[in-house]
Amino acid sequence: MSSSTIEWTEATWNPTTGCTKVSPGCKNCYAEKLAKRLKAMNVSGYEEGFALRCHQGRLRQPLLRKTPTMYFVNSMSDLFHEQVPFSFVDQVFDVIKETPQHTYQILTKRPARMADYCRLIKVPENAWLGTSVENKKHGLPRIKTLQTIDCHIRFLSCEPLLENLGRIRLRGIQWVIVGGESGVGARPMKPEWVENIRKQCQDRKVAFFFKQWGAWGADEIRRSKKANGRLLNGREWNQFP
Repeated sequence: MSSSTIEWTEATWNPTTGCTKVSPGCKNCYAEKLAKRLKAMNVSGYEEGFALRCHQGRLRQPLLRKTPTMYFVNSMSDLFHEQVPFSFVDQVFDVIKETPQHTYQILTKRPARMADYCRLIKVPENAWLGTSVENKKHGLPRIKTLQTIDCHIRFLSCEPLLENLGRIRLRGIQWVIVGGESGVGARPMKPEWVENIRKQCQDRKVAFFFKQWGAWGADEIRRSKKANGRLLNGREWNQFP
């Protein structure tokens, strides 16, 4: 567990690590690249690189912190990967229920499995459930599945945003995050794609968070992530639900 440089959270908690690719948003997975570096550095927990692992020893980490904290659950994995047994997910949610002072952001590219699990439990209010929406073909259907889950906060992560999503179903969605891709091989994101989402969020009174331009700026010139910044229409958008 560690503090996070991800703009929309405060810390990361990784009771599982590793994953497998399921859609175009996974192509340049930052977690896979980082896991390989951590393996080369002999960091505990990454002996198998990006192979999926459940870490019993990490489960109780949030219990050690009394200060209310916003946790991104599994920045290095997907809690609802097919190889993660529901018995282990039960243990993750037990910790979430035991620590109501914390908020847990759980993001998946497998909302169907998340929905299957959530039909078996009452989702605690401090668990925010989200899905990735990088394009129309793979991302938009995930929204419909997420909307079937009974929970307090549902959110979308449109990062990396790979195309104009057109009209988005925002019923029952409280928060939308948008961001461009960073790193080697990053694909550009056009300003009009972002603005389309922002306007729909504004119209539906959905909180909108613009995370970054990434490797490509609003002018579609490649620079460093830091140089491109986070400004959209001359301001930062840091709304939370």
